This record gives sequence, structure tokens and C-alpha cells, in this order.
Amino acid sequence: MGKKLLRVAFIHNEKKLGTGAHFINDLMAVRLREAGVKVKNFYPKSPLLDAPLHMKGISNILFFYSLLEHKDEILKYDLIQGTTYTPLAFLPFSIPVVSHFGSTSWGFLKSVPMAKDLEPPLRKIWLTLKKDGAIRELNLRTRRPLQDVAEIEKLVALRANSVIATSDIVRKDLLDIGVLSENVYVVPNAIEDYWFKQQPMALTENPSLIFLGRIGGDVFTLKLKGMDRLIDLYQHFPAVQKLTIGITTNQKLVSWFNQKIPSHLFYPNLKKELIPGLLNNKAGSILLITSRYEGFSLSLIEGMSQGLIPVTYPVGIAPEIIRNGNNGFLINSQDEGKQAIAYILNLTKEERHRLATTAQETARKFSSKNVSRDLLEVYRKTLEKLHK
Repeated sequence: MGKKLLRVAFIHNEKKLGTGAHFINDLMAVRLREAGVKVKNFYPKSPLLDAPLHMKGISNILFFYSLLEHKDEILKYDLIQGTTYTPLAFLPFSIPVVSHFGSTSWGFLKSVPMAKDLEPPLRKIWLTLKKDGAIRELNLRTRRPLQDVAEIEKLVALRANSVIATSDIVRKDLLDIGVLSENVYVVPNAIEDYWFKQQPMALTENPSLIFLGRIGGDVFTLKLKGMDRLIDLYQHFPAVQKLTIGITTNQKLVSWFNQKIPSHLFYPNLKKELIPGLLNNKAGSILLITSRYEGFSLSLIEGMSQGLIPVTYPVGIAPEIIRNGNNGFLINSQDEGKQAIAYILNLTKEERHRLATTAQETARKFSSKNVSRDLLEVYRKTLEKLHK
């Protein structure tokens, strides 16, 4: 590439929602600009089709075809980067496409069970939530929209010049559908710098149970994020203080948590930059990652950056970085989760401080300063392969 200014067209969804994908997209663009890359963001126009629920997947795809209005300008760039299927409309052109997979829809689909297939204690929690009006249904009436999106994601992943996976789990998802290993690059996500600007770690005398991250509103996403698992763990330790900092549109669920879970505070839809302040003096508390699937899990790294000790299912980046008894605990069942929590609660302050410190040190490996370096290497290899 020499000294020529690299030009990258970033394709995003127009909806500025407070999700991990939007935060990491913005962060990548900022860091690339700091590294001397010309980055321009392109957004679709308004939806082209007011589709019924069972066609929402196709409607979302058509949404991104409206980007062809910007075709002449986008094709002047050196390459396109989009999230999963967003660069779909540009696959037929000669411009190289890099698709960024923070997770996969087929990963969601294979990981979320029907209510009838859950173990009895967890199934009972869903029945209680429905009976109390916190959720409307036990299962989505149709998974067709997500299945549509999964098929389009596969098409883009197979035809893109390069595919970025945010963890080994996502890389395996991509290889399983036939993406060539030489086209897949693992580039872990990063967290914003403000997570590392806290005062020296202040260890709490009374550790809490803490959930941090997206919860969702519909029953599929609630299952994906393991709300039944979280409730089960919360209920098992009634006397321990609990803090839920969650992104959700389901206000009835928020009210249910506040009424039914003892010793509990719920902060819904808090601005992310305010969260480190809320976690101040919570170091040595227990971070619960109860998801059934994560592509990366920003919440894991964000919580660890504040000295929280993770008790996590083996999702996202967790199996690659968590070492039991060193910086957290990996669990494979609710019983293992309860044992790990009880173990941490019974540690001395010095032992919890060691775990909290190593968790924080692990999180520092995911500083945003590494993002531009890793992405530029993917771009270099992508363009190099095309010119061979």
C-alpha cells in the first residue's frame, strides 16, 4: 500500500441502538482514523418494506440494498467493511469486502432451546415469568426471521474476501459452514478507554452478585442471555446484594426483578460511560455471565476491567482467557455456578483481591489501542491476496 492513504467504507445499520455491535463499530472507525485511514460511514435509507413479523429477516436485507444509492461513491474506496450481512449488496462488484462477525445468527439458533427442553427448575422460572406477566410467551411464535438472516449471513461469509471473527467460537462457527480457514481472521473486540480510567481499585468488604449487559425484550433474547440461569443464581443467594445493569425494552421484566428478587437493584438502559462510576468500590464482587451463546462478550471484559471476578459459562472469549482460580471461573452447569459463587464469597479479602487484580490485568489486553493495528493487518492481507 506504500504511503497511499487507505480508504475504507464502513457500512452500518442506521439505528443507533445501545448494543455492543454499535459501540465496537464506532470504536473501530475512530481508531482507524487515528491510524491515518480514511473512513467514511454509510447508512441505509428508511426500510423499503413494511413487512409482517415472519418476513422481517427479508425486510432487513432489503434495507441494506438501499445503500446502492451510494454505489458510485462507495466503489471509489479501497475496500468495504460491514457487520455480518450488511455489505451484501456489494458482493457482485470488484471492491473487496471484509465482513465482521461479532457473533452468528446460526450460533443463536443452535444455542437457544425451547422451553419444554429446559431442565425442570429453569423451565419453572419461565412459567413463573409468564404467569406473572413479565413475558408474553414461552417461545417465539416463529424463528423464521432469524433463520432468514442466518442464511444471508452464511452467503456473505462464504463470498466475502475476508471474514473477521471476534473469538475462536465465532471462527469455528464460520469454518463449520465452509468458510476457508485462510479467509478467517480472529480480531478480538476491545472496550473503550474510559473503562481503564478508574481510580485505584477499591475492594469491597461485602461482594455483590452483578449482571452487566444486554438482556433484550423478547423471550428468545432473554433465553439467549440466560435470564432463567441468572434468576436461579440470584434466588440461591437471597442474602447477598445483587446489581443488574441491563439493556432491555421489557419494563415488566424490570419491575418483576425489583419485586421478586431479594436484596436487588436494577439499573435499566444506563449510558455505558456511567457504568464504571456505578461499579466504583465493587471490585472483588462476582460478575455473572449466564448467556447460552456469545460471540465475544463485551460485558465480560468490561466487568473484569473494574475488578469483578467472573463466573461465566464458556461463551465468547471466556474459554480463551479465563483460568479457574486465577482470574475467574468457567462453569458448565447451574450447580457449578453456585459452587463457584459460594467459594468466592468464602474467600479472604486478600484472596479476592488477588482474583480481582488478575481479572483486571486480563481486561487490559483488550485495550482499544490494539484495534487499528489488527484491522490494518487484515486489510493488508486482503488487498495483498487480490494483487497476487
